[in-house]
Amino acid sequence: MAPKIFVTGATGYIGGDALYALMQKHSKDFEVTALVRNSDKGAAVASQYPTIRLVYGDLDSADILEEEAKKADIVLHCADADHTVAAEALTKGLATHAPESPGYIIHTSGTGILLFEDMERQTFGESSAKVYNDWDGVSEVTSLPDFAPHRKVDKIILAASTANVNPAIVCPPTIYGRGRGPSNQRSHQLPELSRCTLQKGHGIQVGAGNTFWTNVHVHDLSNVFVSLVEAAATGGEKGIFGDDGYYFTENGEHLWGDIAHLVATTAHKQGFIASDEVKVLPNSEIDEMCPFGTGLWGANSRCRAIRARKLLGWAPKGRSIEEEIPDTVAFEADLRGFVKHHAAKVAG
Repeated sequence: MAPKIFVTGATGYIGGDALYALMQKHSKDFEVTALVRNSDKGAAVASQYPTIRLVYGDLDSADILEEEAKKADIVLHCADADHTVAAEALTKGLATHAPESPGYIIHTSGTGILLFEDMERQTFGESSAKVYNDWDGVSEVTSLPDFAPHRKVDKIILAASTANVNPAIVCPPTIYGRGRGPSNQRSHQLPELSRCTLQKGHGIQVGAGNTFWTNVHVHDLSNVFVSLVEAAATGGEKGIFGDDGYYFTENGEHLWGDIAHLVATTAHKQGFIASDEVKVLPNSEIDEMCPFGTGLWGANSRCRAIRARKLLGWAPKGRSIEEEIPDTVAFEADLRGFVKHHAAKVAG
């Protein structure tokens, strides 16, 4: 009998691309059920994946989530890293599995969890030497302060680790690249920086711009999800799931000040802004343009993804975030009407 998978976030950016990668490789190997909010979302999923069973509800539909988790062998949870009701319902449902046939949950967190030190100190735009890792430093990562972003739900998932439930947490950094899912194909940090640059008419920077983040192409990220699903479907080799099953997914590191300058230079070269100047704006103005922008572009999130490379054979190969910038700027310009305006201006 084919393993049963229950997916949340199927129409989102992360979940949509993960589902695409999974179905491309295993369309006939699994019985997949997806949670969707309404008929429009359902139609989008069904048009791309006619064999997927749809369940209608949202992350507050605790009874539905619990019931679907009971039925599933594997839960691929790619929707909202901070939704406690969903996490509790999914782990409660999986806990009904017998130890001889445990359930698996693959939960999506995010390296925003590492911002807590800069947030606590209110230091934005400054560099940090602290780098976390998910191998010999995994115990530090799984015991971060309770006030760290995403930590509350991370704790729920990790606490579910028993003979009945095998958890893994995937913790992506800055994600870039167009998604391949049925609905949202747009990431957040780089597109938002591009949008704000276009709308302000100049580059924007938080403080000195010396903040480090790691990054990953969305297609490479999806390969981690697929590998974890495959591992769960074959019984979960020791060490992949459980108390230490925490996976960073970086494939490089960038300074947000460098990215800000590259975005501004690109937008200028493409003819959408008058110069490639980058301005340091007050934190309050940054946050008005993009909620929590000071954290997204001004607090440090540094990590090393060792576990996926060692245990899953993960070998990311997507193009770099720097190479992605021209397409992201052009896409945002088109989305916001800058392409039409620019064409009219050139035409006179």
